[in-house]
Amino acid sequence: MPDEIVPAPDAAPRRAVVERNTLETRIRVALDLDGSGRSQLATGIGFFDHMLDQIARHGLFDLQVAVEGDLHIDGHHTVEDVGITLGQAFALAVGDKRGLRRYGHAYVPLDEALTRVVVDLSGRPGLELDIAFTRAMIGTLDTELVHEFFQGFVNHAKATLHIDNLKGRNAHHQAETAFKAFGRALRMATEIDPRAAAVVPSTKGSL
Repeated sequence: MPDEIVPAPDAAPRRAVVERNTLETRIRVALDLDGSGRSQLATGIGFFDHMLDQIARHGLFDLQVAVEGDLHIDGHHTVEDVGITLGQAFALAVGDKRGLRRYGHAYVPLDEALTRVVVDLSGRPGLELDIAFTRAMIGTLDTELVHEFFQGFVNHAKATLHIDNLKGRNAHHQAETAFKAFGRALRMATEIDPRAAAVVPSTKGSL
C-alpha cells in the first residue's frame, strides 16, 4: 500500500492526525499541541515508547502513536517512519506558523548526563546531532536509530534541529536527556507569542 497522509477531517487548530502506510510499517499518529502531556504509545519497542513519552510529557503535547512494523527484521523502519509521521503531524498542526515563537531551546540534565537542544521551525530541514552513545543498544533500541528518528522528523516537520550531548556516561541517560530537551524545546517553539499572535515570525512573511 502506498505511503499516504490522512489529515483528520474534523481536526481542530493545532491538532493533527496522520497515517503512514507502507509495505514496511503502518503508523497512526494523533497530536494535540495544546495538550497536557498525555500519551498512548505502542511502537513495539519499549525504550522507544519511553522516549516518545518524554516528548509528550515535557512538551505538554497529547500524543498517540500506534505502529505495526516489521520488527522481525529490526527496528529501523519503525523508528525512522515514526519520526517521519510525527514530523508530518507537527507540520500540519502548526499550519502557517502564525503567532508561533518559532525558536525553542532547552538544557536537560539527568545525573551525570547533560544535553542541549535548539530548534527552529524554519521551513528548512536540517539536523546536527552529536551524541557519542556509550553502548549500541538500550533495551531493544539500537542507538544508531536515534539519528534516524530525528532525521525523519526534521525532513517532514521542515525544522532545523541541533542536539548536543554535552556530558554523559550512561547511554540511557544520554538518550533520555536528548528526548526530554527536545520536548521542552518544541514546547517553546510551538507556543503562541502573545506579542505577535497574528504575525508569521519571519521577515519573509512566510515559513
